[in-house]
Amino acid sequence: MFFRIILFIQVVIFFFCSNCLASSVKWPEHSGDFYPSAKEKLSKMIDDFLDRASSSTEIEHPVIIISPHAGYGFSGQTAAFGYKLIKNKNYKTVIIIGTSHHKLFDGAALYGTGSFITILGQVNVDKEFLADIANKDSEVFEDASVFSGEHSIEVQLPFLQKVLTGFSIVPMIIGDCSLETCEKIAHLLAKAIGQRKDVLVVVSTDLYHGYDFQEADTVDSFTLGLMKKMDYRQLYYALRDETAQACGGLAAVVALSLANELGIQRLELLNHTNSALVTGKMEKGVWTVGYASCAVAGQGGEGMLTPEQKRKLLKIARESILVYLKTGKKIQINESDLLLTQKMGAFVTLNQQNGLRGCIGSLVASQSLYLTVQDMAIEAAVGDPRFSPVSLSELKDIQIEISVLSPMEKVNSAENVELGKHGVLVRRNGRSGVFLPQVATETGWSKDEFLSNLCAHKAGIAANAWKDRGTELYIFTADVFSEKEGKE
Repeated sequence: MFFRIILFIQVVIFFFCSNCLASSVKWPEHSGDFYPSAKEKLSKMIDDFLDRASSSTEIEHPVIIISPHAGYGFSGQTAAFGYKLIKNKNYKTVIIIGTSHHKLFDGAALYGTGSFITILGQVNVDKEFLADIANKDSEVFEDASVFSGEHSIEVQLPFLQKVLTGFSIVPMIIGDCSLETCEKIAHLLAKAIGQRKDVLVVVSTDLYHGYDFQEADTVDSFTLGLMKKMDYRQLYYALRDETAQACGGLAAVVALSLANELGIQRLELLNHTNSALVTGKMEKGVWTVGYASCAVAGQGGEGMLTPEQKRKLLKIARESILVYLKTGKKIQINESDLLLTQKMGAFVTLNQQNGLRGCIGSLVASQSLYLTVQDMAIEAAVGDPRFSPVSLSELKDIQIEISVLSPMEKVNSAENVELGKHGVLVRRNGRSGVFLPQVATETGWSKDEFLSNLCAHKAGIAANAWKDRGTELYIFTADVFSEKEGKE
């Protein structure tokens, strides 16, 4: 019996070691130091942090959160504000951008394969996503040695494991980078993310480091002010001259540059404190570190485009209609803006003296956004069967409105529909109809009236069909803007 037990143990060890050799496993190095090493104690600590975290933010699905990386006893409560916001959301890839506290290098280092282990379990590296960004530029490279002894990635993992399921990670550590390199890294990430809505970026950084409690508050306010403005260039230079402080500051610069690439302009501060306030040791001469939790609103739907991108699309729409009415041909457009070249659905609406003159759109993201806008603008002018074609002479009196759509999301019932926020597609027995989000606002309808009119007058089915489980309901949001806004 004894020898059977020994043989069993040897077999287990053989398979365990074989698995270790088959892939690179990053074992925890800071368990029991930055956070509890006992599973039950760690789990309860994070649960307590999450229970106490509350926020009035309207951000529902962040693309980026900024989170501190100190010991949980100091910064864990602040970190919980960001993690509570993403709890149970459908993120499949989490890019964790940390900073190096021990090694000097240029560019961004990636942990290229295998998995990270904590007492709460194993998290695999997203090899497919990593392959899209690694080795494409000499400044972005794989080097597992950079992660040895580094805590900025590791301390984020237990929080992620408590609030998300079924996700993999892309571990990245930023070294010393020029602004140009930060922008290159952001561009690679933006191209790899594309239209995906299931990617989260976690920026791992603390703020002020020093011996003056009052100075900590002043410096952090300045640093966070730059972050709120989404001014990654000014943040970069302020970090260089140390008027702003953040030990993971370049990671934040990369993330905010990424936000700019994706057309995201909204950052909210969820919580801010420092170690002096946490410990109650607020006298001068005591080492103080600042902590903040922030969320950056996601792309898709309201607030997706920058003012410049909106102006560009409105110009494309008007010039496309003008050239087509004059020549019967489409104008040739060359567009390099990353967001405008992504595949998205859009509607173009033409209004004349506050009355509808044409409206055509595409719910399917089949081509680049700027080309969709061009095609839908022309169709709204000459192809809407409800109206005669727009004449060249009346074009000057027409105002153009564009609705850029988020991807469709199927819902189980009308309870998921929020009037004024969601557009709705209804589908049953081969018939379908759609209302844009602004229809509810313009008509003043109740939800019942909105959905009944959608079924009866747009889809040509029974008015109450939306109540039937056999009817499919899809919701989406829209970033709606018009030429009228620029004239007011």
